[in-house]
Amino acid sequence: MGRDIAGMSLPPGFLDELRSRISLSQVVGRKVSWDARKSNQGKGDMWASCPFHQEKSASFHVDDRKGFFYCFGCHAKGDAIGFVKDSENVGFMEAVQILAAEAGLPMPQRDPVAQQRSDRRGQLAEVMEQAVQWFRLQLRSSGALGARDYLEGRGIDADAVQRWEIGFAPENGGLLRHLREKGIAPDLIEGAGLVARSDRGGDVYERFRGRIIYPIRDARGRAMALGGRAMDPNARAKYLNSPETELFDKGRSLYNHAAAREAAGKGAPLIVAEGYMDVIALAEAGFAGAVAPLGTAITEHQLRLLWRISPEPVIALDGDTAGLRAAMRLIDVALPLLEAGQSLRFCILPEGRDPDDLLRSDGPGAIKALLERSEAMVDLLWRRETEGRPIDSPERRAALDKALREALARIADPSIRSHYAEAIKERRQTLFAPRRTGSEGGPSRGFGQGRPPGGAYAGGGARGGRRPPWAPLAPAQASTRASILAAGDASVEDSLREAVILAVLLHYPKLLARFEEDLDRLDCARPEFARLAGALLAHAGAPPEALRENVESVLGRDALENLMALRHLSVVPALRDPDEDMAALCLAEEFAKLAARRGARREIDEAVQDFDTVADEGLTWRLGQAAEALQRAQRSETEDRTEYEIAPNGVRMNRREKSALDGLLDKIGMSKEDNSRK
Repeated sequence: MGRDIAGMSLPPGFLDELRSRISLSQVVGRKVSWDARKSNQGKGDMWASCPFHQEKSASFHVDDRKGFFYCFGCHAKGDAIGFVKDSENVGFMEAVQILAAEAGLPMPQRDPVAQQRSDRRGQLAEVMEQAVQWFRLQLRSSGALGARDYLEGRGIDADAVQRWEIGFAPENGGLLRHLREKGIAPDLIEGAGLVARSDRGGDVYERFRGRIIYPIRDARGRAMALGGRAMDPNARAKYLNSPETELFDKGRSLYNHAAAREAAGKGAPLIVAEGYMDVIALAEAGFAGAVAPLGTAITEHQLRLLWRISPEPVIALDGDTAGLRAAMRLIDVALPLLEAGQSLRFCILPEGRDPDDLLRSDGPGAIKALLERSEAMVDLLWRRETEGRPIDSPERRAALDKALREALARIADPSIRSHYAEAIKERRQTLFAPRRTGSEGGPSRGFGQGRPPGGAYAGGGARGGRRPPWAPLAPAQASTRASILAAGDASVEDSLREAVILAVLLHYPKLLARFEEDLDRLDCARPEFARLAGALLAHAGAPPEALRENVESVLGRDALENLMALRHLSVVPALRDPDEDMAALCLAEEFAKLAARRGARREIDEAVQDFDTVADEGLTWRLGQAAEALQRAQRSETEDRTEYEIAPNGVRMNRREKSALDGLLDKIGMSKEDNSRK
């Protein structure tokens, strides 16, 4: 059975016949210089430096008799078709067509209707080619002086004009008469989009007048459309493209496609600019992998086309409002299409500048620097949802969370959705709990922010200063003195509670929607729990019955089996006996205990950090508040009381926690009796 590509079925034996007619060494020889010392042409044993990676030694081997190549450096391998695909950066069928033409082997014919359509497309391409050549001639005429001056002013010299085949459409026309004199049928002229019909009389008129002409070619280099830039500043449209024709589908085409594909195949970055002049300026400055959409926002088809050329194109947009808006719209188009190793980066230029402007004023180095600082798509997504958006109330924060969840839900690939959710979670935590540096400490979540006696916040913020009620408190630091609360046993107990939360959510997936925000705020002590929580959040919008399967698809079955194998889960009532109400109560209790314990530990840690500077009643008040929070967190009849002691004020706490607290109170000269009165 033949191989079916793009509607064409290759008959059995066609590829074998093609391979037998061509010499692999001749095909490869167009791209390399053979090493005469190592090669033996008589035996078809050829060696050269590899065309696919940079090297000095001849490690690229061609076995002409067997028809295969192999690189001992980068391990590239294949046959003649594979070599053309990789070296020319073309698809399979295009590689077959290239080799068949060289071998003089006719390609299999399509069905009669398809053949007729193909013949007409070929005729239209010929008409377009003649139009391109006529427009190029007009640029040399006396009537095109203004157009030549414009191009020269834009830095496009005579050599660049030739390379890009730029032409000129005179204001008084002449193309239609020229093509008729060549004997070209009127329906072909109209079918190529070179003329249009008047709405009133039905007469045809030339579409392009008084414009600089930029030919638009397809991936195989055939002229398929034109782009025209008006010379009259008062023209109705500054830029005008050919209409959609049998040759030209603007939503599926790219300007400079063929040349950019070849450059990207050699390692050049694929840069997506906004217009013809940007592409020309970039390519002339050494950025050969530049393309542009054709008068439309980038479509899904164009995105897929870009990813066929390069796995991570760089979208270079003007830094004005329109450019930013286009970038934000593109995110929504790209999210559902993301695959592993396939994404976009964004290079937002300075406001009011385009690539052409920047190159002329600052040179290629400025573009290179911008490309190196290009943003990942997740960063631009975060900017879109947060910049200029107030988040100063719970309701506004909830609205932000909803918008982010809706954006993540558009990602089809579960693994990528999970990684995006993790990245968004990190940025969200930074936004809602900004860290203070140096003497200012760091973030805390919500505990201990009431006022001490007299309204003073001793030790908060800058040393000896005052801290407003909304200021976050410092987290536990590895170097914190006397802070047992940040060490081993506390983390272990936290991990036990986290395991209960994750296991219950997996058993009762309908509860995930109710506790999603609590889970999002959970900072897991163990990395494997953090990954599991991220996977749960990434699939929060999926049907509950598919939750476990989706999580397994991201983390693997072992991750869930390892969780459920933890011995302490066997005594959790909600896991022993199916009861959704009991499970909801269990989750609410575990989340509350974790939040209270961690808040208390952060408060005591900050008090320890402030001890060297300040030791007054504000500090002891904070320690007393921490002790009361620990009491609330540990209040449960089912816990093993032998692990706890009772402080003088009746607070029940872990022995190590109580020891640490007693040590602090002793250091500031406050007796246990004083503490009990507090």
